[in-house]
Amino acid sequence: MEASSREGRLMATLERLLELPAADLKQSLNQASELLAGALCADKIDIFLFDPGRKTLHALGTSNTPMGRLQRSLGLDVSAVANGGSIAEVFTTGNPHITGHADQVPGELPGIVHELGVRSHIAVGLVVDGERRGVVSAQSATPEFFSDDDLRFLGAVAHWIGALTHRAELVEKVTSAALAQGRRQAAEELITVLAHDLRNHLGPLMNRLELLRRRADIDGRGDDLRDCDRAIGTIERLGRMISDLLDVGRLEQGLFEIAPAPMDLMALAKDTAHALGTPSVEIRVEGPPELPVVADMGRLRQALENLVSNAIKHSPAGKWVLLRLSKELRAGHGQELVHVDVIDHGAGVPPELLPRIFDRFVTSGYAAGIGLGLYLASRIAAAHGATLTVNSPPGGGATFRLSLPMTGPPDRPDERRRDRPDEP
Repeated sequence: MEASSREGRLMATLERLLELPAADLKQSLNQASELLAGALCADKIDIFLFDPGRKTLHALGTSNTPMGRLQRSLGLDVSAVANGGSIAEVFTTGNPHITGHADQVPGELPGIVHELGVRSHIAVGLVVDGERRGVVSAQSATPEFFSDDDLRFLGAVAHWIGALTHRAELVEKVTSAALAQGRRQAAEELITVLAHDLRNHLGPLMNRLELLRRRADIDGRGDDLRDCDRAIGTIERLGRMISDLLDVGRLEQGLFEIAPAPMDLMALAKDTAHALGTPSVEIRVEGPPELPVVADMGRLRQALENLVSNAIKHSPAGKWVLLRLSKELRAGHGQELVHVDVIDHGAGVPPELLPRIFDRFVTSGYAAGIGLGLYLASRIAAAHGATLTVNSPPGGGATFRLSLPMTGPPDRPDERRRDRPDEP
């Protein structure tokens, strides 16, 4: 092929590639495959992308040709890299591949040769945003069909396909993020409305239960008294959950603030352990007899209860949760910190959740709850000038550490709104 003809074919193909929409990755790569099939007169064009989770190469774009349709029907559009073959070799090494007799290539996949009848094959690596992410492949049933010029042409076009892939992935990511944000906002609005409505019903329900409890106490009905106590405890937990839901709305509106005052953190830890301990999961407390700090007791109680409740949910029966309190003098700053470690002996935080563990509505999928407790605990920590971190080695349980300045948060009176957890 003459150089002018080759350059003309390349420019025409690139111009049409640039015109492709990037709204959908699979659609874009299928259209790019169609363009290449026409430019190379190939029986099949594939644009493979690597799936790191499955360690496979997946033909996300394939030309709509008889050989391409046959490949899909046979399931040959997905191939494990460990199975070898020329496409896997191009991906792992980055070296281009050309042959006019695929049936004579050692290690070629039998499905390519016998089922599809491929004889001529050229392939180059696909680089996306500076990283080798796949392979661009052209195949023909005719021996000695492709030339070295065709291989160079494929290599040049692969650069533009990499750019197209990157652009399509960015569009999908932005679209997905916008959709998730919209869903999150709608969920927050719905939850806030429902929480307000639920709270309006809790007061009368609690009053009626207290009345029944007093009657049971007067009449000496021990079983009814215990049932009332359990029901009241359930209502109180529901009230705390509703407060958490309402606090999400306050955070979004910038109305979530604290009112620090001197308090004993050790006494709060013991109260929390006593209130939340269960017959199957013991809560132990370790630390000095007293631990004075300056903090908002109501908000700190809310954060600690959420952390302990999370630990209980993820602790197997018969295990225990440890609340360990300690002091540390921060070197170079002259500031004393109080550390509250909440330690469980469960399975630990799944690695994929660790980066998002303090986000809203994040749950492990098997534990009860709606995924607000750790989010609120982290925001309460931030309001105190504190930090909340997690350490969770695989299979070794989880340790959530709240590190709190003993003397209270930085004074910001212009921003303090004294909003309390029990306010509507």
